Amino acid sequence: MGVAFVLALIMGPLCIPILRRMKFGQQIREDGPQGHLKKQGTPTMGGIIILIALSLATLRFADKNTDLFILLLASLGYGLVGFLDDYIKIIFKRSLGLTAKQKLFGQLLISAIVCYLLISQGHSTDIYVPFVSYHLNAGWLYFPLMAILMLGASNAVNFTDGLDGLLAGTSAIAFGAFTIIAMNNTQPEAAIFSAAMVGAVLGFLVFNAHPAKVFMGDTGSLGIGGGLVAVAILTKAELLLAIVGGVFLVEILSVVIQVVSFKTRGKRVFKMSPIHHHFELVGWSEWRVVITFWVVGLLLAILGLYMNEVL
Repeated sequence: MGVAFVLALIMGPLCIPILRRMKFGQQIREDGPQGHLKKQGTPTMGGIIILIALSLATLRFADKNTDLFILLLASLGYGLVGFLDDYIKIIFKRSLGLTAKQKLFGQLLISAIVCYLLISQGHSTDIYVPFVSYHLNAGWLYFPLMAILMLGASNAVNFTDGLDGLLAGTSAIAFGAFTIIAMNNTQPEAAIFSAAMVGAVLGFLVFNAHPAKVFMGDTGSLGIGGGLVAVAILTKAELLLAIVGGVFLVEILSVVIQVVSFKTRGKRVFKMSPIHHHFELVGWSEWRVVITFWVVGLLLAILGLYMNEVL
Protein backbone atom coordinates (compact mmCIF):
# COMPACT_ATOMS: atom_id res chain seq x y z
CA MET A 1 0.00 0.00 0.00
CA GLY A 2 2.74 2.41 1.00
CA VAL A 3 4.79 1.74 -2.13
CA ALA A 4 1.79 2.28 -4.44
CA PHE A 5 0.92 5.49 -2.56
CA VAL A 6 4.45 6.88 -2.95
CA LEU A 7 4.60 5.86 -6.62
CA ALA A 8 1.34 7.69 -7.31
CA LEU A 9 2.63 10.76 -5.46
CA ILE A 10 5.79 10.74 -7.56
CA MET A 11 4.01 10.22 -10.87
CA GLY A 12 1.37 12.90 -10.28
CA PRO A 13 3.66 15.93 -10.77
CA LEU A 14 5.33 14.15 -13.70
CA CYS A 15 2.20 13.07 -15.57
CA ILE A 16 -0.15 16.02 -15.01
CA PRO A 17 2.01 18.59 -16.89
CA ILE A 18 2.45 16.09 -19.75
CA LEU A 19 -1.32 15.54 -19.99
CA ARG A 20 -1.81 19.31 -19.94
CA ARG A 21 0.78 19.93 -22.69
CA MET A 22 -0.81 17.21 -24.83
CA LYS A 23 -4.15 19.01 -24.33
CA PHE A 24 -5.73 15.90 -22.83
CA GLY A 25 -8.45 18.00 -21.21
CA GLN A 26 -11.81 16.85 -19.91
CA GLN A 27 -14.87 17.58 -22.07
CA ILE A 28 -17.77 18.62 -19.81
CA ARG A 29 -21.39 17.79 -20.63
CA GLU A 30 -23.35 20.96 -21.36
CA ASP A 31 -26.50 19.45 -19.81
CA GLY A 32 -24.72 18.78 -16.51
CA PRO A 33 -24.51 20.99 -13.41
CA GLN A 34 -23.43 24.45 -14.54
CA GLY A 35 -20.80 24.61 -11.80
CA HIS A 36 -18.88 21.87 -13.61
CA LEU A 37 -18.30 23.97 -16.73
CA LYS A 38 -15.30 25.61 -15.04
CA LYS A 39 -13.65 22.17 -14.98
CA GLN A 40 -13.50 22.17 -18.79
CA GLY A 41 -9.96 21.42 -19.89
CA THR A 42 -8.76 19.90 -16.60
CA PRO A 43 -6.30 17.12 -17.54
CA THR A 44 -7.93 13.69 -17.70
CA MET A 45 -6.73 10.11 -18.27
CA GLY A 46 -5.01 10.39 -14.88
CA GLY A 47 -6.09 6.81 -14.27
CA ILE A 48 -2.76 5.93 -15.90
CA ILE A 49 -1.14 7.03 -12.63
CA ILE A 50 -3.32 4.61 -10.64
CA LEU A 51 -2.79 1.64 -12.94
CA ILE A 52 0.99 2.07 -13.19
CA ALA A 53 1.39 2.47 -9.42
CA LEU A 54 -0.89 -0.52 -8.85
CA SER A 55 0.99 -2.74 -11.32
CA LEU A 56 4.49 -1.87 -10.13
CA ALA A 57 3.65 -2.34 -6.44
CA THR A 58 1.73 -5.58 -7.01
CA LEU A 59 4.39 -7.14 -9.25
CA ARG A 60 7.06 -6.23 -6.71
CA PHE A 61 5.44 -7.94 -3.73
CA ALA A 62 3.05 -10.64 -5.01
CA ASP A 63 3.83 -14.09 -6.38
CA LYS A 64 3.45 -14.33 -10.15
CA ASN A 65 0.65 -16.87 -10.37
CA THR A 66 -2.73 -17.25 -12.09
CA ASP A 67 -4.61 -15.32 -9.39
CA LEU A 68 -2.35 -12.32 -9.84
CA PHE A 69 -2.64 -12.52 -13.63
CA ILE A 70 -6.45 -12.57 -13.38
CA LEU A 71 -6.46 -9.51 -11.14
CA LEU A 72 -4.10 -7.50 -13.32
CA LEU A 73 -5.83 -8.60 -16.52
CA ALA A 74 -9.22 -7.51 -15.21
CA SER A 75 -7.94 -4.13 -14.03
CA LEU A 76 -5.56 -3.31 -16.88
CA GLY A 77 -7.85 -4.81 -19.52
CA TYR A 78 -10.82 -2.72 -18.44
CA GLY A 79 -8.45 0.22 -18.03
CA LEU A 80 -7.38 -0.21 -21.66
CA VAL A 81 -11.02 -0.04 -22.80
CA GLY A 82 -11.37 3.14 -20.74
CA PHE A 83 -8.14 4.52 -22.21
CA LEU A 84 -9.46 4.08 -25.75
CA ASP A 85 -12.71 5.75 -24.72
CA ASP A 86 -10.87 8.70 -23.18
CA TYR A 87 -8.52 9.03 -26.13
CA ILE A 88 -11.37 9.23 -28.65
CA LYS A 89 -13.16 11.83 -26.51
CA ILE A 90 -10.04 13.99 -26.47
CA ILE A 91 -9.08 13.60 -30.14
CA PHE A 92 -12.59 14.39 -31.39
CA LYS A 93 -13.33 16.96 -28.65
CA ARG A 94 -16.59 15.40 -27.51
CA SER A 95 -18.04 14.11 -24.23
CA LEU A 96 -18.67 10.60 -25.64
CA GLY A 97 -15.88 8.33 -26.85
CA LEU A 98 -16.38 4.71 -27.88
CA THR A 99 -19.86 3.76 -29.01
CA ALA A 100 -21.91 1.70 -26.56
CA LYS A 101 -21.43 -1.42 -28.71
CA GLN A 102 -17.66 -0.93 -28.95
CA LYS A 103 -17.29 -0.44 -25.21
CA LEU A 104 -19.55 -3.43 -24.49
CA PHE A 105 -17.52 -5.64 -26.83
CA GLY A 106 -14.25 -4.66 -25.16
CA GLN A 107 -15.58 -5.25 -21.67
CA LEU A 108 -17.14 -8.60 -22.58
CA LEU A 109 -13.91 -9.71 -24.25
CA ILE A 110 -11.88 -9.04 -21.10
CA SER A 111 -14.58 -10.72 -18.97
CA ALA A 112 -14.54 -13.79 -21.22
CA ILE A 113 -10.75 -14.14 -20.89
CA VAL A 114 -10.98 -13.78 -17.11
CA CYS A 115 -13.70 -16.45 -16.96
CA TYR A 116 -11.61 -18.78 -19.14
CA LEU A 117 -8.70 -18.41 -16.71
CA LEU A 118 -11.01 -19.06 -13.77
CA ILE A 119 -12.25 -22.25 -15.44
CA SER A 120 -8.71 -23.37 -16.24
CA GLN A 121 -7.67 -23.18 -12.59
CA GLY A 122 -10.80 -24.98 -11.35
CA HIS A 123 -12.40 -21.99 -9.66
CA SER A 124 -15.33 -23.02 -7.46
CA THR A 125 -18.81 -22.38 -8.84
CA ASP A 126 -20.24 -22.04 -5.34
CA ILE A 127 -21.69 -18.64 -4.45
CA TYR A 128 -21.48 -17.78 -0.76
CA VAL A 129 -24.61 -16.19 0.68
CA PRO A 130 -23.44 -13.74 3.39
CA PHE A 131 -24.65 -13.89 6.97
CA VAL A 132 -26.49 -17.22 6.62
CA SER A 133 -23.35 -19.25 5.82
CA TYR A 134 -25.02 -20.94 2.85
CA HIS A 135 -23.35 -21.91 -0.42
CA LEU A 136 -25.34 -22.03 -3.63
CA ASN A 137 -23.79 -24.02 -6.47
CA ALA A 138 -24.50 -22.19 -9.72
CA GLY A 139 -22.96 -24.89 -11.91
CA TRP A 140 -22.26 -23.90 -15.52
CA LEU A 141 -24.26 -20.68 -15.04
CA TYR A 142 -21.60 -19.33 -12.66
CA PHE A 143 -19.17 -18.06 -15.31
CA PRO A 144 -21.74 -16.27 -17.53
CA LEU A 145 -23.07 -14.69 -14.34
CA MET A 146 -19.56 -13.55 -13.41
CA ALA A 147 -19.09 -12.01 -16.86
CA ILE A 148 -22.34 -10.10 -16.41
CA LEU A 149 -21.25 -9.09 -12.90
CA MET A 150 -17.97 -7.72 -14.24
CA LEU A 151 -19.79 -5.75 -16.89
CA GLY A 152 -22.42 -4.32 -14.54
CA ALA A 153 -20.20 -3.57 -11.56
CA SER A 154 -17.42 -1.96 -13.61
CA ASN A 155 -19.96 0.38 -15.21
CA ALA A 156 -21.45 1.11 -11.78
CA VAL A 157 -18.00 2.20 -10.62
CA ASN A 158 -17.63 4.23 -13.81
CA PHE A 159 -20.91 6.09 -13.13
CA THR A 160 -19.60 7.03 -9.66
CA ASP A 161 -16.74 9.03 -11.14
CA GLY A 162 -18.44 12.41 -11.47
CA LEU A 163 -17.20 14.60 -8.63
CA ASP A 164 -13.73 15.53 -7.41
CA GLY A 165 -12.44 12.72 -5.19
CA LEU A 166 -15.73 10.79 -5.10
CA LEU A 167 -14.59 7.57 -6.75
CA ALA A 168 -11.04 7.71 -5.40
CA GLY A 169 -12.36 7.82 -1.83
CA THR A 170 -15.17 5.27 -2.17
CA SER A 171 -13.00 2.80 -4.08
CA ALA A 172 -10.21 3.07 -1.50
CA ILE A 173 -12.73 2.15 1.18
CA ALA A 174 -14.10 -0.82 -0.83
CA PHE A 175 -10.63 -2.16 -1.63
CA GLY A 176 -9.65 -1.70 2.01
CA ALA A 177 -12.50 -4.02 2.98
CA PHE A 178 -11.45 -6.59 0.39
CA THR A 179 -7.87 -6.40 1.63
CA ILE A 180 -9.13 -7.54 5.04
CA ILE A 181 -11.35 -10.24 3.49
CA ALA A 182 -8.46 -11.58 1.38
CA MET A 183 -6.14 -11.63 4.40
CA ASN A 184 -8.80 -13.46 6.41
CA ASN A 185 -9.08 -16.02 3.57
CA THR A 186 -5.28 -16.35 3.38
CA GLN A 187 -5.19 -15.16 -0.23
CA PRO A 188 -1.97 -13.13 -0.39
CA GLU A 189 -2.18 -12.09 -4.05
CA ALA A 190 -5.70 -10.71 -3.67
CA ALA A 191 -4.68 -8.97 -0.43
CA ILE A 192 -1.56 -7.40 -1.95
CA PHE A 193 -3.46 -6.32 -5.08
CA SER A 194 -6.26 -4.74 -3.01
CA ALA A 195 -3.83 -2.98 -0.68
CA ALA A 196 -1.84 -1.68 -3.66
CA MET A 197 -5.05 -0.32 -5.19
CA VAL A 198 -5.83 1.46 -1.92
CA GLY A 199 -2.41 3.09 -1.95
CA ALA A 200 -2.63 4.00 -5.64
CA VAL A 201 -6.04 5.67 -5.43
CA LEU A 202 -5.17 7.50 -2.21
CA GLY A 203 -2.00 8.80 -3.85
CA PHE A 204 -4.09 9.89 -6.82
CA LEU A 205 -6.61 11.51 -4.45
CA VAL A 206 -3.94 14.01 -3.42
CA PHE A 207 -4.27 15.52 -6.91
CA ASN A 208 -7.94 14.65 -7.47
CA ALA A 209 -9.45 16.16 -4.30
CA HIS A 210 -11.52 19.31 -4.79
CA PRO A 211 -10.51 21.35 -6.70
CA ALA A 212 -9.14 18.55 -8.85
CA LYS A 213 -5.87 19.08 -10.71
CA VAL A 214 -6.49 15.91 -12.75
CA PHE A 215 -9.35 13.49 -13.45
CA MET A 216 -8.90 9.72 -13.70
CA GLY A 217 -11.21 9.39 -16.73
CA ASP A 218 -12.61 6.06 -17.87
CA THR A 219 -9.01 4.80 -17.87
CA GLY A 220 -9.08 4.87 -14.09
CA SER A 221 -12.75 4.24 -13.31
CA LEU A 222 -13.09 1.16 -15.53
CA GLY A 223 -9.70 -0.12 -14.36
CA ILE A 224 -10.79 0.24 -10.75
CA GLY A 225 -14.14 -1.39 -11.48
CA GLY A 226 -12.63 -4.38 -13.28
CA GLY A 227 -10.15 -4.95 -10.47
CA LEU A 228 -12.82 -4.65 -7.79
CA VAL A 229 -15.03 -7.34 -9.33
CA ALA A 230 -12.06 -9.64 -9.92
CA VAL A 231 -11.10 -9.42 -6.24
CA ALA A 232 -14.70 -10.13 -5.20
CA ILE A 233 -14.80 -13.22 -7.44
CA LEU A 234 -11.45 -14.60 -6.28
CA THR A 235 -12.31 -14.12 -2.60
CA LYS A 236 -15.74 -15.74 -3.14
CA ALA A 237 -17.46 -12.55 -2.04
CA GLU A 238 -19.53 -12.11 -5.20
CA LEU A 239 -22.79 -11.23 -3.43
CA LEU A 240 -20.97 -9.28 -0.73
CA LEU A 241 -19.82 -6.86 -3.43
CA ALA A 242 -23.36 -5.44 -3.44
CA ILE A 243 -22.86 -4.45 0.21
CA VAL A 244 -19.22 -3.36 0.24
CA GLY A 245 -19.76 -1.56 -3.07
CA GLY A 246 -23.23 -0.36 -2.14
CA VAL A 247 -22.49 3.20 -3.21
CA PHE A 248 -21.69 1.99 -6.72
CA LEU A 249 -24.89 -0.08 -6.79
CA VAL A 250 -27.00 2.94 -5.84
CA GLU A 251 -25.29 5.03 -8.52
CA ILE A 252 -26.09 2.64 -11.37
CA LEU A 253 -29.61 1.96 -10.06
CA SER A 254 -30.30 5.70 -10.11
CA VAL A 255 -29.35 5.77 -13.79
CA VAL A 256 -31.54 2.76 -14.61
CA ILE A 257 -34.50 4.18 -12.67
CA GLN A 258 -34.12 7.56 -14.37
CA VAL A 259 -33.98 6.08 -17.88
CA VAL A 260 -36.87 3.64 -17.33
CA SER A 261 -39.06 6.29 -15.72
CA PHE A 262 -38.44 8.82 -18.49
CA LYS A 263 -39.03 6.31 -21.30
CA THR A 264 -42.19 4.79 -19.79
CA ARG A 265 -43.79 7.77 -18.03
CA GLY A 266 -42.03 10.75 -19.57
CA LYS A 267 -41.01 11.87 -16.08
CA ARG A 268 -37.69 12.02 -14.26
CA VAL A 269 -37.36 10.66 -10.72
CA PHE A 270 -34.15 12.59 -10.01
CA LYS A 271 -33.14 16.07 -11.08
CA MET A 272 -30.20 14.38 -12.76
CA SER A 273 -28.53 11.00 -12.69
CA PRO A 274 -26.25 9.49 -11.50
CA ILE A 275 -27.62 10.36 -8.08
CA HIS A 276 -24.60 12.38 -6.89
CA HIS A 277 -25.61 15.06 -9.42
CA HIS A 278 -29.15 15.07 -7.99
CA PHE A 279 -27.80 16.14 -4.61
CA GLU A 280 -25.73 18.87 -6.26
CA LEU A 281 -28.82 20.24 -8.01
CA VAL A 282 -30.85 20.32 -4.78
CA GLY A 283 -28.23 22.63 -3.28
CA TRP A 284 -25.53 20.47 -1.72
CA SER A 285 -21.96 21.59 -2.28
CA GLU A 286 -19.73 19.23 -4.22
CA TRP A 287 -17.56 18.58 -1.17
CA ARG A 288 -20.62 17.81 1.01
CA VAL A 289 -21.82 15.20 -1.50
CA VAL A 290 -18.38 13.60 -1.66
CA ILE A 291 -17.91 13.42 2.12
CA THR A 292 -21.42 12.02 2.61
CA PHE A 293 -20.83 9.29 0.02
CA TRP A 294 -17.47 8.45 1.63
CA VAL A 295 -19.15 8.03 5.02
CA VAL A 296 -21.91 5.87 3.54
CA GLY A 297 -19.29 3.79 1.74
CA LEU A 298 -17.35 3.30 4.98
CA LEU A 299 -20.46 2.20 6.88
CA LEU A 300 -21.36 -0.26 4.11
CA ALA A 301 -17.82 -1.64 4.09
CA ILE A 302 -18.00 -2.24 7.84
CA LEU A 303 -21.40 -3.91 7.40
CA GLY A 304 -19.95 -6.10 4.66
CA LEU A 305 -17.05 -7.20 6.87
CA TYR A 306 -19.50 -8.00 9.64
CA MET A 307 -21.72 -10.03 7.30
CA ASN A 308 -18.65 -11.90 6.08
CA GLU A 309 -17.89 -12.72 9.71
CA VAL A 310 -14.56 -10.89 9.57
CA LEU A 311 -15.61 -8.39 12.26
